[in-house]
Amino acid sequence: MYLLGYDIGSSSIKVALVNATDGTVRGTAQHPETEMLISSPHPDWAEQSPEDWWEAACTATQKLLATVQVSPRQIAAIGIAYQMHGLVVLDKQGQVLRPAIIWCDSRAVEIGNQAFAALGSDFSMENYLNSPGNFTASKLRWVRENEPDIFARIDKVMLPGDYLAYRMTDEICTTITGLSEGVFWNFKEKTLAKRLLDLYQIPENMLPEIMPVFARQGNLSADAAKSLGLISGIPIGYRAGDQPNNALSLNVLRPGEVAATGGTSGVVYAVAEQPVFDPKQRVNSFAHVNYTPENPLTGVLLCINGAGSLYRWVRENMGAKSLSYSDLEQLANTIPIGSEGLSILPFGNGSERMLGNQNPGAQIMGLHFNRHNQRHIFRAALEGIAFAFVYGLEAMRDLGIPVQTLRVGNDNLFQSAIFSNTIATLMNLEIEVLETTGAVGAAKAAGVSVGIFSSPEEALGQNLTPAARYLPAQQTYGALVEGYSRWSGLLAAR
Repeated sequence: MYLLGYDIGSSSIKVALVNATDGTVRGTAQHPETEMLISSPHPDWAEQSPEDWWEAACTATQKLLATVQVSPRQIAAIGIAYQMHGLVVLDKQGQVLRPAIIWCDSRAVEIGNQAFAALGSDFSMENYLNSPGNFTASKLRWVRENEPDIFARIDKVMLPGDYLAYRMTDEICTTITGLSEGVFWNFKEKTLAKRLLDLYQIPENMLPEIMPVFARQGNLSADAAKSLGLISGIPIGYRAGDQPNNALSLNVLRPGEVAATGGTSGVVYAVAEQPVFDPKQRVNSFAHVNYTPENPLTGVLLCINGAGSLYRWVRENMGAKSLSYSDLEQLANTIPIGSEGLSILPFGNGSERMLGNQNPGAQIMGLHFNRHNQRHIFRAALEGIAFAFVYGLEAMRDLGIPVQTLRVGNDNLFQSAIFSNTIATLMNLEIEVLETTGAVGAAKAAGVSVGIFSSPEEALGQNLTPAARYLPAQQTYGALVEGYSRWSGLLAAR
């Protein structure tokens, strides 16, 4: 018996097939191999065609099935993870009315700021845990203000994962965790964010029916099965945004557990026992995948826009295009901790929420022409990104969130010992590197809804052993503190 998981990113659709008996991964695929098109018809806009997601999901599934000797009849359930904060709008015939406004689109920032002022900061934070900001509700208000003809034809609004599930089942529904990431959910009242909906003049009936995250959310239709290369009737049993799902994939489900990713952007995601908000708005909080009104487990999300984007830039522009990241690590290892006084602020990928939505840009400081070379740049970049993670983790501890262990996937920045050891030592925590992906986690989670597993903990704990561990190193602590103090002083003085 097998489980199928999808991860709808803005660059590609990934799919994984997992053996339900032992948790092993039978096969994976993605489409497209290069990045999916993001349209930007105006500065700071970012749109994608939902039909492109569906076509990519079909192609990826067909690629996967062509490489594994598994009958579609052996697939017991399907799970879906998806890019957060997007907006898809459908008419009464179930047709998409306009391209999806995706997570990195910033057209609705000022709308969210005005709503935050109108509602009051205390009310917004205590009830929604966030400013309306640039989240899905504000994007929908933008459509109302700027495309009234389209708004008048909207029957239902949904998130990207809701749309993929709809294409699979012909049924429209959503989840509390999905509503919360759009700022459609009131944590205090444990109901829809009615005051914000009234302010934005959004009818409640535009929002889909709410289903549990772990539940049969519909069955694969005959038409969808034909397009995917599967059989009809397979239950769709799970959906969640990519960051909550990444935490689930790493078995981060209980208060005090923390997940992290170090890709183009960096993310730290902690589970709190009760709804948590940050008066300084350095973090965002959403309903975690196992949230219920009776057990309101909350995911506290810290995002660092400038992370792997800096390291990629360094590789491409510092004469290292022909080198692998492993090669860069070896070269950086020849330079002492602290990069001999060279510091890099990695914030060159847009406004940073943890810095009060400021955009200081990336900065290289302390450069000496007679002392520093290419290798110093490599090390200072890794240390600068790690210092940004430490800065954010300190903000989480300021909020009373215990951070003792980070669970991370075995990819991207956390494959660097320099990067990982810097965080582990400065924060006095353990980093567990696990072999899993978002699509694998979504597949396992789907097994809960059909009774293969009794709980998410059982599903995600299966066959999940660390590929590596990083522990605090007392012998390097002093040098790292010196480097971090210099870096944080430069950040404060920017």
